[in-house]
Amino acid sequence: QVQLVESGGGLVQAGGSLRLSCAASGRTFSMYAITWFRQAPGKEREFVGGIWWSGGTTYYADSFKGRIAISRDNAKNTVYLQMNTLKPEDTAVYYCAAGQSLTTAAVLYDYWGQGTQVTVSS
Repeated sequence: QVQLVESGGGLVQAGGSLRLSCAASGRTFSMYAITWFRQAPGKEREFVGGIWWSGGTTYYADSFKGRIAISRDNAKNTVYLQMNTLKPEDTAVYYCAAGQSLTTAAVLYDYWGQGTQVTVSS
């Protein structure tokens, strides 16, 4: 079992930055990929990027490359999503998920956090 708790969301002006955190716990989370998705009102859940806990390899969706960075802190059991140059269209609930594959398909993830709201004002 893996538990995930997101934090760090909030209201930010366009052009600003935010760092989201995903605190992980559980017996075997170190064997998983931790991935970020987001979901805007009326839209499907969208893959943002992810990281393999073991080794730290990252993978980003093309639409986010250059604006985001995903990292992990082993000592804190936490994965971070750094987002820069935020736009109003980045407004969404951001979720972290754990799965045995680093895939863009949300259905393949076993565990999800509760989500954190990010609102970008123009």
